[in-house]
Parts: sequence; C-alpha cells; structure tokens
Amino acid sequence: MSKDIINIDIKGISIPVIFEEDKNLPIVSMQLVFLASGSIEDDGIDGLAQFSAAILNEGTAEKSSADFAKELENRAINFGVNAGRETFVFELSSLKEEFGFGANMTKSVLEKPNFSKEAYKKVDTQTLGEILSKESDFDYTASLKLRNLMYKNTPLGTASLGTKESIKKINLKNIEKFVKSHLDLSNLIVIIGGDISKNEVETLLKDTLSVLPKGAKRELGFYKVSDKKSQEIQKKQSEQAYIYFGAPFYMKLGDKDAYKAKVASFILGESGFGSRLMEEIRVKKGLAYSAYSRLSADKTSSALTGYLQTKIETQNEALELVRKIIKDFTDNGVTKEELQQAKKFLLGSEPLRVETLSQRLSRSFYEYYSGLGLGYSKEQLEKIESLSLEELNEFIKNHKEINELVISIVTNDAAAKR
Repeated sequence: MSKDIINIDIKGISIPVIFEEDKNLPIVSMQLVFLASGSIEDDGIDGLAQFSAAILNEGTAEKSSADFAKELENRAINFGVNAGRETFVFELSSLKEEFGFGANMTKSVLEKPNFSKEAYKKVDTQTLGEILSKESDFDYTASLKLRNLMYKNTPLGTASLGTKESIKKINLKNIEKFVKSHLDLSNLIVIIGGDISKNEVETLLKDTLSVLPKGAKRELGFYKVSDKKSQEIQKKQSEQAYIYFGAPFYMKLGDKDAYKAKVASFILGESGFGSRLMEEIRVKKGLAYSAYSRLSADKTSSALTGYLQTKIETQNEALELVRKIIKDFTDNGVTKEELQQAKKFLLGSEPLRVETLSQRLSRSFYEYYSGLGLGYSKEQLEKIESLSLEELNEFIKNHKEINELVISIVTNDAAAKR
C-alpha cells in the first residue's frame, strides 16, 4: 500500500488527488469533494444544498432514476451524492472491473443531471416528509435550536435539511443555479484508492471531470460561537428532558495543540464510560443513560458541544451538574490516572481506525483538508504519547471559555407537575 497526493491538470486547473493504492482486494473507491459547497452556501434558502444533492441522485436527463439505479445495481456499484455543512460530495465504489462504468455514470450526472419536474416533485415530497417526521424527533428539535442559539444570524445556525417554509422557495431554477455555480474544478479535491494505479487514475479523472467548468476559488468564512450564556426551553409532549449544550472553543482547524484538545475531549466527555460526564452523571448520580461532549474544530467554527437525556423532574439537577463538571475540569484539570487511561485507549485502538481503505482515505482527506499534511495522525499519536500532565492541564486551564454554555432543552412541564 502506498499513499500520496498527486496533482492532475484539467483545463489549466491543478486538481489535488489524495491517492492510495491497495491491491489486497479488487475494489476501487472514489469521492469527489467540492469545497465551500455545502449547506453553508444555501444563500438564504435553507435546505438548498441538500435538496440539490438529492436531485443529483435521481439519474440523468437521458436515464430515469429507476433505470439509472437498476444499471448500477446490476453491477453492484455504490453511487451517491450528499451535502454536508462545508462540502458537497459524490461517492462511488465498486469492483475494479466495473469502476470505469461507474465513472462514466458519474460523468453523465455531472454533465446532464435529471432536472425534470418529476425528479423535483419526488425530492420535494421526500424532503417535506422527512421534515415532518423531525417534528416528533426531540433530539433533532433540541440540537437544531442549539445551533440557532450558538450561531445566531449566521449560515451555521440554520437547518441544513430546510424547513417547511424554506422548501417552498426551492425550485428547479435555483437548484440548477446552485449546481452550476458550486460543482467546479477550482474547488475540487478527489479522494481515490484501491486496486488502481496512478496512471489509471489520471486517465479516468481527466475523462470524468472534463465536463466540469473551471469556476473560481471560494473561501469559507469563520463563525464564532456566541460567548453569552443563554438557555431556551421548548415545551413538547415528551416523557424525558432532552438537554443539548454548547460553548465557544478558541481553536482553529490545524492548530498545533490539536492533539491536546483530542486528549482533553476524550477525558471530559467523548470516551463514553470513563469520561467525566458519564461517570458523574450516570454512574454516580444515575441521572441519564448517557452523557456526551466533544471539542471540535472545523474550517468554519470551533466549539464544545454535548448532550444528555434525563427525567423531566431531574433536568435542573442534571444541567447544574454539567456546569459543575466543566468548571471543575477547567479549574483543576485532569488526574494522572485519567491521562494514562486516555493514552492507553487512543494509542491502543489506533489499528482499529485504519483497518479499511475507507477509513484510511477519510483520514488522509482530514489531514489534507486541515492543512496538517499526510501522515499527521502518526505524528499526533507520538505527541500524545509524550504529553505530560502539566502540559495538558495548562492547556485545559487556558480554555475556560467552554464554561460559557448555551443551552437548548426540550421538556414537558406538565409531566414535571404530576
């Protein structure tokens, strides 16, 4: 197996290609990742990016969605298009012998998408149905409100799926405009690996991507989390209290101290059993089945986020305990035993995180996207192994901003009075 970044020139644009050759199995996997093209680019119409991705899963102008899907299924080819917050992604995987056919099908979607009224109506119905089903999903309701509060009046505070009101504003014209203005060569990164050579990759990509316009490089903005403590309660017919919380975390993607944040996050709430939140809230107090938090840094934001679900009559006690745990964490840091356990798990579980081609390609993309360089994950583990208790605790105590909690709760006051 070999891993590398190669650059392929198409229409005068140098396309970075994250490549890993792996001949252990006769399969090939590829992702076309368009940067600055996810829901953050919805441009005031919540759900536009995800709606556009769904349309691109409906075949081509020359093949109906049913015929398109049947041809892929007959050859055991997996194809899909999805939109995240920051990126818009085409995924393709198959046996090596069928990959060329799959690439041609991908090219046909890029060149002549199925922008028919029938495809639009199908996606419109499906999207509205999903939004309707979310109304009774209290985790979704609480987490969406948390985003609203954390990133008020910014693209990150919106519903990436859309709302009933915003979906009504989406039509074929603005879908076509979104696709044409966001799927271009200047903002593309390709991730490809498996039983395929560099020469084969270059030939295949030059043909597949030839239908894309050059475009112009786009840059993502960075959105700060509100540093004003706030809390909002939504009353629903729920049997439990759903508590979602967030706070600013002053770190950028690619920061030299990212490895310290990884260890700190693991100890505070990301490791499940053994984490501070789980031990104090579930094991010692029995206030929740699970309690979780993580520190994250993306291109567009960095934050502490977390959640727990508890009985309605104990929601205030549970929330006060969350505040207390985080304050103690930033005031006093962690113990030697906690650091040792974190190191043991993070270092010991490393082989499980690189077992599959998909895992390795995803990691390589993250390393490249964050600007850390291929192979950083190995370097990070070495830094974690040598991390001292004093260094980690100094880092934690310098991030007291994670105490500035923004809180979203879905609960049922009537149930609390029974």
